[in-house]
Amino acid sequence: MIVLRQVIGDELRRRRQDQGRTLRDVSGAAAVSLGYLSEVERGQKEASSELLAAICEALEVSLSDVLASVSTHVAEAESAPRELSSV
Repeated sequence: MIVLRQVIGDELRRRRQDQGRTLRDVSGAAAVSLGYLSEVERGQKEASSELLAAICEALEVSLSDVLASVSTHVAEAESAPRELSSV
């Protein structure tokens, strides 16, 4: 099963790291605690739409670009063949 918060967190982390930025830098720019941003990136917390928009603004990326990438990853995972578990 796909956990949407995990896919969103992975995407935000990838974009932050691609920019060479730290959690501290982005958390300050987004006005969110470093610990909470870390939990969002690890898929442990689900970001509200307002928080997600603030993080995207801090990363200087559009929310629509992030959501489009997340949608693509989810669609790929859904269409991947599923392993059969042995009983």
